[in-house]
Amino acid sequence: MTSQPRIAVIGAGAWGIALACTLSQIAHVTLWTRTPVPDGTRTMPHLPQVTLPDNITVTSTLPSEADIVLLVVPTQGLRDTSLALQKRLKPDVPVVTCCKGMEQGTFMLPLDIIAQTMPGRPAAVLSGPNFAIEVAQGMPAAATLAASDLPFVTELTRRLTTPTLRLYASTDPLGVQLAGAAKNVIAIGAGISVGAEMGENARAAVITRALAETARLVNAMGGEGRTMYGLAGMGDLILTATGAGSRNYSLGVALGRGENVEDILAKRDTVAEGVLTAPTLKKLGQRFDIETPIINVITRLISGELTPHQARDELLDRPPCFE
Repeated sequence: MTSQPRIAVIGAGAWGIALACTLSQIAHVTLWTRTPVPDGTRTMPHLPQVTLPDNITVTSTLPSEADIVLLVVPTQGLRDTSLALQKRLKPDVPVVTCCKGMEQGTFMLPLDIIAQTMPGRPAAVLSGPNFAIEVAQGMPAAATLAASDLPFVTELTRRLTTPTLRLYASTDPLGVQLAGAAKNVIAIGAGISVGAEMGENARAAVITRALAETARLVNAMGGEGRTMYGLAGMGDLILTATGAGSRNYSLGVALGRGENVEDILAKRDTVAEGVLTAPTLKKLGQRFDIETPIINVITRLISGELTPHQARDELLDRPPCFE
């Protein structure tokens, strides 16, 4: 009988809890939380409606023994956490980044950060259309697991697929990461169109055209534009840009209703990665000479430079062009 793998989930936010729960079906799981909790704790603050299965061990000590490690911390905290973890893990233990966005100031995607902080370590990225609560409750879901090494990602996909979370392998980690970063920005734009009562036609146009912009950017940066039309791109975007449970979409709705971003964020204890990613994505478009008019307008809306109706007029006044 094959023994179950030991999987460490680093980060006890909602997504970390959800991944720990689904992986507990196939593995012994350690869930690391930055803030210590009392012994015997079976519910966590970020997903209190979920009771952790008995085979999940909660700890505030970074693990030194694991077969696979999932890094489920915000992108802006990934560098420090991975540096600390690198000192404890054996060099051949693979890590999977499960965060979306880009590091402020460096333009770096999660796997770029890992290449610096954990050099030589096998690494992959997990991304897809998943609300944490549904994954934690065992509802059916799917996601993409990407790494440039085909044999490695094929085997890792097999080892991490659970009875309720189906994983699909990809060899386009750049495209998967850009898709995950861009969808948060696009979701804010979709929310703004709804909050400003511009109608469903406007939301559909924002989603579709921003998706095309991002596909062009992925191609220009060396990835595969078609990745934007898979689970990590279109799939995640459909969920994030239409679901009321999306942090980025709901932030956009509030912006569209006239609230400013500082006031919205002050009321929250969760991260809306799209706010930090938008200006970086805009700069990448400029760097690679790719037109990203919708992403640019969303960035200016977030910063307060434009009102929703000014943004509408600016986009509609652009010269006609081919799709």
